[in-house]
Amino acid sequence: MNGKALSHRWQNRKKTGIYLAILIFLVSMGTTALSTTSPNKTVYVATDGSGDFNCDGSDDQVEINKALACVAENPQLTTVHLKGPSTYIISDSILIGNDTILEGDPTAIIKLKDNADWPRNKPLITQMDKAGSHNITIRGFEINGNHNKNLDKKRGEGYHNLIHFLNSSNIQVHSMYMHNGHGDGLKVERSSNIQFYDNRVYKLGHDGLYAIECQNVEAWNNAITCRTNSALRIWNSNHVKLHDNLINSFYHWSAGGPGIQIQKTTGVMNDIEVYNNTIHNTYGPGIWLLGYGNFYPREEAQDVYIHHNIFYSTGTNPSIDWVGGIVASGFYNTRIENNVFDGVYHAAVIHMYPTGYSIDLSPKGTGYTTIVRNNIIVNTLPRKKEPSGTGYGVINYLPGTHTFVLENNCLYNNKAGNYKNCTSTTDIYADPLFANQKDHDYHLKSTGGRWNGKTWVKDLVSSPCIDAGYLGSDYSKEPGNNGGRINIGRYGNTEYASISGDIPGYVVWWNQIFSPQWKNLRFLLRTIFYSSSI
Repeated sequence: MNGKALSHRWQNRKKTGIYLAILIFLVSMGTTALSTTSPNKTVYVATDGSGDFNCDGSDDQVEINKALACVAENPQLTTVHLKGPSTYIISDSILIGNDTILEGDPTAIIKLKDNADWPRNKPLITQMDKAGSHNITIRGFEINGNHNKNLDKKRGEGYHNLIHFLNSSNIQVHSMYMHNGHGDGLKVERSSNIQFYDNRVYKLGHDGLYAIECQNVEAWNNAITCRTNSALRIWNSNHVKLHDNLINSFYHWSAGGPGIQIQKTTGVMNDIEVYNNTIHNTYGPGIWLLGYGNFYPREEAQDVYIHHNIFYSTGTNPSIDWVGGIVASGFYNTRIENNVFDGVYHAAVIHMYPTGYSIDLSPKGTGYTTIVRNNIIVNTLPRKKEPSGTGYGVINYLPGTHTFVLENNCLYNNKAGNYKNCTSTTDIYADPLFANQKDHDYHLKSTGGRWNGKTWVKDLVSSPCIDAGYLGSDYSKEPGNNGGRINIGRYGNTEYASISGDIPGYVVWWNQIFSPQWKNLRFLLRTIFYSSSI
């Protein structure tokens, strides 16, 4: 072989080696890319043929359950997504497994079939494993309980609960629209770590959220219109926070009971907090706090804390007498602080329990105390059933076993008077001077400064509730110029508390625009502005 041929052969080998090296490099890069790219973790369900599983508008739970089973059987999958706009008609329960997200577009609707004829305690959505489930999220879509096409069943008797879990943990239900059912929205029993938030709940047949013997329950930022019973209900549950919810009802015989129901017969309930809610126009009381059954020690039912809520026009039911703002019995050391009660029926806070029922609802102990402090109670009206002797600010129908401690509240214009079977030496009796009572703006007028939702403004007058709260109450969250004392009312000890005196550095807008030479115009604008703010 001559040198020229040898050189040519060597060059070919060199080229082959280079090509092989490039090929190996590309293959290795492709393998690396494939290994670092996450697979699709979502299984799609649709009605238009575009899903991994496709429904036809009849018995759609079959395909949805196949999708959920696929997620349960494949650890790399996490989510079943219901595509919208679609209505999924179900004739049997949807079953969800552990470590699963069931979500959907807002236009995806799960709807119970007409004339379903289901037995009691058969829910629309429930757990796959009857022994218990964990790490489940349900979010983003609509559930229609189809009440009007299943009128053979009665509301509030266990039919057609929308979602139900038992012996489960780490359950989240959020961003849902749940409506027109016969039973509960979310019912959980003997479970823990339950979160229910950002939901819209309308005219169900029992409770929006019903937690029985549960631990670590939180419900917030829900908008709930009650029918038949409560918006939020806890029974023998502990470590509970119910906050920042909007709860109402409507005036009809089917409109329901309390906005929030806290119920004790057994177990420990000593860590429950209810705050920052607006509760209005409920058929029953705004909040019903009830302990009954066999005798239980003090430490099992104490320290419920109800604060910074707004109640107005609660207790409209003409057929029951246990209406009002808060109706309580059977709990020790309940604290009711910095709430506003405006135009509620019967009384703002009442010690009583219902009678005439098949179950004895009376508490069996004594020494129950409720502390009512820093609240504003105005315009209370007589209840609609047997109104005589009602319409007070605070009523104690159980003076032999229950006691009120009333401290630094403001009471004004209550139809029958301020107290019945109770009294106070530190309450004040004056118009609280709300910013706009008609529109339920319960910020306090202040010459020093009041928050109007966007900025700080000044009024010509100041509320007598500013710096008038209980001396031992915390005021550290109020703005800097806070007078060293909490305000009475909803915004006491919050960043939006009305200010004492003048706002440091505050200059009204007309003084910012017009120089002192325009003093007559300044005076005119001041007169117009302040007169309109009174």
